[in-house]
Amino acid sequence: MRSAATAVLAVLFVAVGALSWTLQMRAPLRVDAAPLTALPRMLGSWDSHDVPLEQSVESMLRADANVQRVYGHPTGERVSLYVGYYGTDRGGRPEHTPEVCYRSQGWDVVERRVLTVSEAPVFRVNEYVVEHEGVRHLVQFWFRSHRRTGMLGGFDQTLDRLLGRLLDGRADGSLVRISTPVQPGDEPAARTVLAQFASQIDVQLAAHWPKETPEPAPAGR
Repeated sequence: MRSAATAVLAVLFVAVGALSWTLQMRAPLRVDAAPLTALPRMLGSWDSHDVPLEQSVESMLRADANVQRVYGHPTGERVSLYVGYYGTDRGGRPEHTPEVCYRSQGWDVVERRVLTVSEAPVFRVNEYVVEHEGVRHLVQFWFRSHRRTGMLGGFDQTLDRLLGRLLDGRADGSLVRISTPVQPGDEPAARTVLAQFASQIDVQLAAHWPKETPEPAPAGR
């Protein structure tokens, strides 16, 4: 029994080593983020304008592509959208979580929950109520990759990156965050607005996902 277990462990170590070597030998991936920046400026009755990131913020985020917009509806609702895309070679995930970013800007996270936007397919988002100097925002955010969406972070995101690497060599991903101003007691109506917007924008993200292609080998190789 002990000999068999030792043999199994040896095979596993060799397999893991071979897999690691194979992944290391793959050519770096070149990111084409043009599809993401071409996200529709109009979503149904929603119209939008870009909000450029400050250079210091963009340098801190270190994303391969950033999209920041404000969408407005004729009925008066306003939704801010941020998408930060990280290619496979950037690890596919942001270095700064929304909670850290809000707290660093002086906002308090006063409520948090996980919200199921749809059951089939399952699409879940993190939801925060944040407050700063009497101003409240309702925030929803999730993570997506080229393979799946509605990830909350942590284990499911790590597993998706691992499977992506093994199956098709890609482990890119993005943080998607939407928010809207809200008054105390108005959260249910704002939640409905954000959830509907989340469904709409996520469909567009799937259709406008960045492309990754292997870098060409240097001449002479």
